[in-house]
Formats: sequence, C-alpha cells, structure tokens
Amino acid sequence: MTRVDFYVLGAHTQGDRFNFACRLADKIYQQGRRVHLQASTDAEARHLDRLLWTFRQGSFVPHGLQAETDPVVTPVLIGHTDQAGEECDVLINLSADIPGFFSRFERVAEVIDQDPQIRSAGRERFRCYRDRGYPLTSHAID
Repeated sequence: MTRVDFYVLGAHTQGDRFNFACRLADKIYQQGRRVHLQASTDAEARHLDRLLWTFRQGSFVPHGLQAETDPVVTPVLIGHTDQAGEECDVLINLSADIPGFFSRFERVAEVIDQDPQIRSAGRERFRCYRDRGYPLTSHAID
C-alpha cells in the first residue's frame, strides 16, 4: 500500500515549498529512486524545472518535464496533467488535489507551507488519505 508523508513547513522555514520539494527530490534521487514531481499548472512545472538547476550550489538532479523528455532515462520527472508514467516510485505532490494516479507509487510526499489555501487543501487531502486507510506520517519542518 502507498505510504503518504506530509511535510509541514514551519513559519521560519527558509525558502518555500518548491525549494523544499527540490531538496527532497534530490535526496530521493541520491538514494537511487525515481521521482515524479506533480505541479498544479504548466507554469508551476516550468518553475520547478528551472529551480532544480539552481536550488543548491553544486548539485545536479537529472530531470525534465514529463511531456518533453524521455521518461525511461530521466530519473526525476515533472508533470502537471492527470497522467504519470510507470517509471517512478515516489510522487512529490505540489498540486491542490490528490492526483488520480497516486496509488501506483510506493510513496507520496505532500509538501505543505503556511499559505492558508495550501494548508486548507492539505488538510482535505490528509482526511481523504486517512479515510481510505493509507498509512500517514507527518513531519514538522522548521
């Protein structure tokens, strides 16, 4: 069954949820796993694409936009549609909704910041996962 982790960023957390998602994707990639970053819009997906080049000095995370790269050879994919390939095993969700394809992943990471709309949507997703019986873990990130 898919494991769901909520990363709740504190008020004093440096950067935003997109920066945190990049750091998390880097860590997961370094563990030899494949990642799908799910954004809400094409603009957010392109922002993540740019940010993965610059979020940390000296780091390199091989990545690409799902529609513009070969998913078989790219370990970190960025998407915003209701489609995800079968290649990845970790989903980092930055969209407001639970992607319909989430259950094919071994692990889902939900990144929540202090924005009231993001927190409210995150609470709703938490309840939805909980009501469906998925194992949940929350991490407070300060």
